[in-house]
Amino acid sequence: MKLRDSQRSGQLVSRIVLLIVTSVLASSNVRITYAATVPPGFTDSPVAAGLSNPTAMALAPDGRIFVCEQGGTLRVIKNGVLLATPFLTVTVDSSGERGLLGVAFDPNFISNQLVYIYYTATTPTVHNRISHFTANGDVAMTGSETIVMDVDNLSTATNHNGGAIHFGLDGNLYVAVGDNANGSNSQSLSNRLGKVLRISSNGSIPTDNPFYNQTTGANRTIWALGLRNPFTFTFQPGIGRMFINDVGENTWEEIDDGIAGSNYGWPNCEGFCNPPNANFRDPIFAYVHDGQTCAITGGAFYNPQTVQFPSNYVGNYFFADLCAGWIKTLDPSMGNAVAGFATGISFPVDLKVSNDGFLYYLARGSGSVSRIGFPTDSTPPTVSISSPAGGSTVARKTNVTIAASADDNVGVARVEFLVNGNLQCTDVSAPYSCNWRVPSPPNKTYQIQARAFDQAGNSATAAIQVTSR
Repeated sequence: MKLRDSQRSGQLVSRIVLLIVTSVLASSNVRITYAATVPPGFTDSPVAAGLSNPTAMALAPDGRIFVCEQGGTLRVIKNGVLLATPFLTVTVDSSGERGLLGVAFDPNFISNQLVYIYYTATTPTVHNRISHFTANGDVAMTGSETIVMDVDNLSTATNHNGGAIHFGLDGNLYVAVGDNANGSNSQSLSNRLGKVLRISSNGSIPTDNPFYNQTTGANRTIWALGLRNPFTFTFQPGIGRMFINDVGENTWEEIDDGIAGSNYGWPNCEGFCNPPNANFRDPIFAYVHDGQTCAITGGAFYNPQTVQFPSNYVGNYFFADLCAGWIKTLDPSMGNAVAGFATGISFPVDLKVSNDGFLYYLARGSGSVSRIGFPTDSTPPTVSISSPAGGSTVARKTNVTIAASADDNVGVARVEFLVNGNLQCTDVSAPYSCNWRVPSPPNKTYQIQARAFDQAGNSATAAIQVTSR
């Protein structure tokens, strides 16, 4: 799992405290409810709590939420209730970052009821495994486990296991595997560690995998390499673009553009290669550890069937940092510009966008799932012009400051200032104002308007008249 490395080349790092904190939370059954701070107009609502060391989640087509617990249980949240009986329980090695780490639904889940998981198996030797189970309602059918793929045997290092699994638009299953704390694995085509793998739903190997003709056997599953600990990744719905979150070592956290045959450079490069190296694909975005951040997690594109958020969020990529507890957005249409979104989350480990437009986040520290929404709003903002006063005179050929106040229940997006119907300027933050150059003709009457828009697109207008002298 990616609750950060307890070892780094023999160097003990302070982030091991995180493992201790979450272990204490689990062992003491303490469950603390944290409310995220979200932008104006958005809501943050708890869905369910009571989870033990959750690692990943997936949203079923019927609205249920399946959540992996590190200790080997796959839990089901149904209609806002965490069901007491697990969907399944597998025997795992849960030491360090091992355990039950990933879950995905077959593209034909409605008809075949297949649920796939990624977990650290203990027999015959310790290794990570992908299996699928057949659902029988809210539990797995007894004896239905089918092993799809066993990954390479693990060393004694318990960190860097990856764990995310997702089906692409091509119907194949993509698997993110960590380097098992050995950077040389990432650059080798002789093992599957430090890679993204691509297999069919039954475990067979697509012949168009990029290294199919350079490798043999199970190594033909390799789709991309040069990764350290890609604990989370996702595909953009309807488009299929993949973003990979790769956890860095001491300095950088990466978002990588998932492209077949790519080599992302680890351990030669962390973050952007310096000097540049044409053999490696640089991340599209990387952020440096600042004393609060430690590990990139989550990852979800906002392309739901029903758009709930304001339109400027459509196509954005949401990602989180485990230690800092924030969620940010990356906008591919704006040169991968990054902006803040939510804060105050207790160790976020996974993000998902539902078909109806909610953003769900899985918080390991509080053992809970919550969702962020943007309720439909039809209430217009209030707006008034405070200066100049209505009916007053203004000196011609001078600069006059038009000042306005605006308020709204979901937040003011902007205020536009118009004179005789012509837009003069726009202000996006309070106090709202605009400088207007009064024309030279005397004894002219001007209509001044302040038009406020809220985050939901509602608007309201205030108007006054002034006369030039």
